[in-house]
Amino acid sequence: MEFKISKELIDQLEELIKGKQDRQLITLLDDMHPTDIAEILDELDFNEATYIFKVLDSETTAGILLELEDDLRENILSRLSPKEIAEELDEMETNDAADIMAELSQSKKEEVILELVDVEHAKDIVDLLRYDEDSAGGLMHKELVKVNENWTVLTCVKEMRIQAENISRVHSIYVVDDEGRLKGRLSLKDLLTTSTRKPIIDLYIRKLNYVKVDTEDVEVARIMQRYDLEAIPVVDEMGILVGRITIDDIVDVIKDEADEDYQLAAGISQEVDADDSIITLTRARLPWLVLALLGGFVSVKVLGLFEGAMMEHGHLFFFTPLIAAMAGNVGVQSSAIIVQGLANNTLSGSLFHRLIKEVSLSLLNGVILGLILFAGSYYLLDVEMIVGIIVTIALISVIIIASLIGTFVPLLLEKWGIDPALATGPFITTSNDICGILIYFSIAQYILHF
Repeated sequence: MEFKISKELIDQLEELIKGKQDRQLITLLDDMHPTDIAEILDELDFNEATYIFKVLDSETTAGILLELEDDLRENILSRLSPKEIAEELDEMETNDAADIMAELSQSKKEEVILELVDVEHAKDIVDLLRYDEDSAGGLMHKELVKVNENWTVLTCVKEMRIQAENISRVHSIYVVDDEGRLKGRLSLKDLLTTSTRKPIIDLYIRKLNYVKVDTEDVEVARIMQRYDLEAIPVVDEMGILVGRITIDDIVDVIKDEADEDYQLAAGISQEVDADDSIITLTRARLPWLVLALLGGFVSVKVLGLFEGAMMEHGHLFFFTPLIAAMAGNVGVQSSAIIVQGLANNTLSGSLFHRLIKEVSLSLLNGVILGLILFAGSYYLLDVEMIVGIIVTIALISVIIIASLIGTFVPLLLEKWGIDPALATGPFITTSNDICGILIYFSIAQYILHF
């Protein structure tokens, strides 16, 4: 059953905190998941959240710390001594500990490192801090199970038992040579069903997927998704096994990437949350709104070029919003398909083939929509047949052009190293609105000679 915070629970916690009834607090929160406790702390004021955090043991609070909202975590860390932070990090896996360390000032990092009890754990955390957070090195865990290709099955099992003590989940058993270079992986089934004297070199699977420490996190996610992997090993420039990335880390990457693309598509220039300050939200939203406003000025200017037609052919202007809206909608549809294909790496075929396909698709859609528009304008709106013909031709033309813009703009952005998700937002909508209006009145001008 999904956990839900109630007012009664919050009131009860506040009373226990006020009365400093630590034992009752621990008992009340004892069976709760760290994620649920983190949600509770976000509902309390800062002093109350800090009080509960300090009452609970490090094993529990280590999990809570990772789930807290950024602001609350920053505030709690500022109240903890280097020794208290080190106690939290000692309970975490290396990549999680490195993420927490990255939020500290340089001076506090150095103090915390000196307080860490496990020296090897400290070395692993420091090693992870040197990698970019958006790379495989910044994502990976140091905790893994590895065996030497020259060991026997018996030696392998003994060593695995020792290594597995510090690992919460064993996804794979990796095989390395004497220098630590990754050679392959070992099947647990083969290990259990083979003679204990058999050498590992005769058992392990040599073909496996891996990534390098500088591989981008989104590329790691793509590989793991493509090959349905629960974990993937990470090697350095020399091919030496240095860590592994697990599926739970990749889920976070996929979610963050989806959130970023969604916000870009909505015309928000930086990652924000609903609870951010008004100034932060304004900075994120305003640039694209300004662009849309400038695009609106251009649209007005384009309409001004055809001012003379307003007196003679007033019906033409009634269809302007329709043409502009269809241009924007078609462009967004086309760009969304291309952006999705680029993100999933599923685009195939040559540029010419894609051009032919897009023109054919937009022509078919344009003809169907154009016939519906012609019938509606002639029979329902009672406009002149010549106006209906102009609007129909313009709609078909606009749909074709808008779909081509929506197709090729994301491809160009990708080629220039710009996130193609930008092409699904106000940029593509505004540009297609302007093009649609210009095409519409140009066709009208050519046919009506105004």
